[in-house]
Amino acid sequence: MVALPSRLVALRDSKDADGPMLSIAPSAWTSLLTDIKDGSLDPTP
Repeated sequence: MVALPSRLVALRDSKDADGPMLSIAPSAWTSLLTDIKDGSLDPTP
């Protein structure tokens, strides 16, 4: 993950440094991290 000057967060596969990047808004990144931490993305049994 890296913060870009254009106010985006860039994500990529750390094992493929030359691979594609996904750029998202910081608010979307924060929301994703929150959802992961609180378990709301866990599959239902």
